[in-house]
Amino acid sequence: MSDTTSRALALLNLLQTHRHWPGTELASRLGVTERTVRRDVDRLRELGYRVESSPGAAGGYRLEAGSAVPPLLLTDDEAVTMAIGLRVAATQQLVGGPEVTLTALAKLEQVLPQALRRRVNALAASVQPPRIGDGPVVSPVVLGEIALATRDTERLRLRYIDAEGVESIRRVEPHALAPSGRKWFLLCWDLDREDWRTFRVDRIESVEHTRVLFPRREITDAEIEERVLIASSWSPQKVEGDAVMELSLAEMQDRFGPWSQGATAEGDTHTRWPIGGSDWREAMYAFLWIPEGVEYAMTFPDQDRAELREAVERLLRAIDRPTPVARGERRP
Repeated sequence: MSDTTSRALALLNLLQTHRHWPGTELASRLGVTERTVRRDVDRLRELGYRVESSPGAAGGYRLEAGSAVPPLLLTDDEAVTMAIGLRVAATQQLVGGPEVTLTALAKLEQVLPQALRRRVNALAASVQPPRIGDGPVVSPVVLGEIALATRDTERLRLRYIDAEGVESIRRVEPHALAPSGRKWFLLCWDLDREDWRTFRVDRIESVEHTRVLFPRREITDAEIEERVLIASSWSPQKVEGDAVMELSLAEMQDRFGPWSQGATAEGDTHTRWPIGGSDWREAMYAFLWIPEGVEYAMTFPDQDRAELREAVERLLRAIDRPTPVARGERRP
């Protein structure tokens, strides 16, 4: 393989891994001049790859959908089949890692011509694969667009409908897509709230690309996992209640961190914190996290309150009873 061919393939790989590249950055990565980059871009265009260029200090190159699937790779039918398969895998979580599925989906959909994209959308809408459980339906189109923007660190405008049915436009910097249970969540920096927010992807009605790039903010994988876990725990639960604590909202937020989500002030000295679970045992677990020494009142469904009272009274009796003889020992 000639140096020219190898360099063109290296350039193509770079264009596929990011949505926009400044010409100076490409030249630096490839170890060539910007003039050579321009010649290699022309070679890719001759092969059927649509590489758009923009002039100026902020200009550069980006790989766009062309008039046909780029050579090497796939026939039209193969591309459509693969795109549908990746969409199903992403929404059903059938392969061993959502990141791999979304990366592959983003790369393929980035270069699909509009005619093939329409075929994919039409077929995906008509194909109803067996669903895992009864989770909400996630739009594969929305999922794919968010995957692209997350990979490329591109700001988005989202049309979002919350749990109460209220619609809003959110300007966000997407940082991670993650599944939890049978739902997909987008962790992003909300530009209007100036804070992290986690949105359910099935509630995102549409995605608008801004072509404005952003520097990634520092956040660890552990923090992402925790925030997604918190967001998934606020889905409607079978058993729901409240704890009204003798803590101001600011104190409560300081002690609970991200887990203070949903808390509201009750005057200057108390805070209402919603809790819930699939049954009264899960809901009770939340009360155990209220800091030592903090008094609180609770709301709880009457039937579940009775079961909770019986379990707590039995636990108190067990604490007061003599400690059982250890296994293998005999009483004196």
